[in-house]
Amino acid sequence: MTAGFTSFVIFAGMRTGSNLLESTLNDVPGIRCYGEAFNPYILGWPNTDDLWGITMAQRETDPLPLLEQLRKPRRYLSGFRYFHDHDPRVFDAIMQDRSCAKVILTRNPLESYVSTRLAWETDQWKLNETETPIEIQITYDGPEFRQSLSETDTFQQKIIRSLQISGQSAFILSYPDLRDTEVLTGLVRWLGRTEVERVDPSRHLVPQNPQDMEAKVGNFAAMQADLHGLDPFLLYHLPNYEPRRGPSVPSFVATEAGRGLLFMPVRGGPTAGITAWLTGLGALQADFTQTSLRQWKRGHPGHRSFTVLRHPLHRAWDAFLHLLGEAPAEMRALLRNVHRVPLPPDAELAALSEEQSRDLFLDFLGFLKRNLNGQTTLPVNQNWASQSEIIAGFARFGSPDAIIREHRMVEDLAHLAASIGVPDPQLDRLSTDHRPDFLSDRKLIDAAHAAYQRDYMAFGYEKTP
Repeated sequence: MTAGFTSFVIFAGMRTGSNLLESTLNDVPGIRCYGEAFNPYILGWPNTDDLWGITMAQRETDPLPLLEQLRKPRRYLSGFRYFHDHDPRVFDAIMQDRSCAKVILTRNPLESYVSTRLAWETDQWKLNETETPIEIQITYDGPEFRQSLSETDTFQQKIIRSLQISGQSAFILSYPDLRDTEVLTGLVRWLGRTEVERVDPSRHLVPQNPQDMEAKVGNFAAMQADLHGLDPFLLYHLPNYEPRRGPSVPSFVATEAGRGLLFMPVRGGPTAGITAWLTGLGALQADFTQTSLRQWKRGHPGHRSFTVLRHPLHRAWDAFLHLLGEAPAEMRALLRNVHRVPLPPDAELAALSEEQSRDLFLDFLGFLKRNLNGQTTLPVNQNWASQSEIIAGFARFGSPDAIIREHRMVEDLAHLAASIGVPDPQLDRLSTDHRPDFLSDRKLIDAAHAAYQRDYMAFGYEKTP
């Protein structure tokens, strides 16, 4: 075997043709596929008690010994099939093993769904030429199909990302390839069996449902109508060119009041006012690491966590003020000289008129749109990064219990304080930021919406604050 593989995995799904592919490979000398070795309900195949002396109970306790047996170098190349609902504990180990060849098998997801429904209703999962197919019609279920589609897409994206970040490749097969002798021969040679001259599809299995889709689906017209609601070309998708963000744990602030309240601030929001309010409730703890935050959570059963969102236009204004007053001079020079934001010299910034501030802010919003869309070399600054991406970063450690909008902050924080046993939260101490009247200018409103479309959509913000 010249490819250097000592094992292989077939990433597939129900009714994608994986039984046929396994049967074909098992007809090739020097290759052995051990079924769905990590299916929670069977051990490779139905009615199998053990593989290499490992029982289902032992696999359930620890699946890695079975994986080690499957990828152990032998006189033949051993492999198995792995679906999205198989034991997740082995996925990373499979992907990290560069000596394990990755084969990805796909099929039209609607065909897979209909075939799966037919198999469930007839209990006929394989068919050989001596058996008679059971011909019935299924009833298409829209939500069920969309759930199946989502699971398949998530699984495939997970595989592709793991291959990309580890610098590996895979052999890609589609359902029609399983009866293509040239493609099957290429697969076997890629696996390392270069001496094999020809690989024919297995004759042990035959197609179960060769009819057209209308003959297999009782509510075919309803299915057609439902599928019109899908968006396969992502016409309504908003592209995201921002970098993935971490959870920003060191910025979190916790108060000992009641059963404990953890604030997960979004930069550019009302952080100072909320921190001052938390200080009035009780002793604060900050400068967390992920370890110390876990310890704090364990020590405060019944705690709650929250973050506060600011309307995108108001948050952009806060970022603009930060740029004028607190950002490094080098950043202002870069925006002035490269990114078409005509900022006056630093010495004149404090004396800007209202009209100048409005016009410069409009130019800044134009820069934000370009920056958030990946059209500038300047990295996205946390002061103006999309709040949806920051919240996604939080979730990589732990999502907040409550996502509060700034304009409802008093009401929602009162409810949150009551939930942790603080009867008098003293919310009258919360300060609010002053904003100029010209933020109601239609050009500014439209420019902010153009820059932060994802946040407007994700959090339901109206254009006019």
